[in-house]
Amino acid sequence: MILLNCSSSKKLLMVSTALHIRLATLYDEETVYHMICDLENKSLNRQDFNYVYHRNLANDHICYLIAELDGESVGMGSCHVQPLLHHVCMVAEIQEMYVRPEYRSKEIGKALVEQLVVFAKSKSAQQIEVTSNNVRENAHKFYQKEGFKKSHVKLVRYF
Repeated sequence: MILLNCSSSKKLLMVSTALHIRLATLYDEETVYHMICDLENKSLNRQDFNYVYHRNLANDHICYLIAELDGESVGMGSCHVQPLLHHVCMVAEIQEMYVRPEYRSKEIGKALVEQLVVFAKSKSAQQIEVTSNNVRENAHKFYQKEGFKKSHVKLVRYF
């Protein structure tokens, strides 16, 4: 069940709608590009984006998912799994997560996280991590609600 806003009555109505989570394909490149640009609040270099997208789709330790509602793409999530020495095991990390603003708080992000966890476990990951920009406080609350613990500080050096 998804809550939708009924514009005529200004009330939230329960509507039975099929949410479908599927693997992203080359055909989703345009959709994913626009979602990532919106997530990052900037236009990314399209040629560089295409290169990374195609390369990552071919990597069986990287998963891109698309959330569809009534056949319309409303969100996406990605996960990379790799062996890390300091954990001495496979570790998954959610790299990108995006749900279109008008569809947030309708459990689409939750469904994406659940499927990314399934992917991570299928690659023998022992844990899943996520990093989120300091300004995305709502995202932090969402991830904590989904069972993630705030345990590290990420420092970045740009060049």
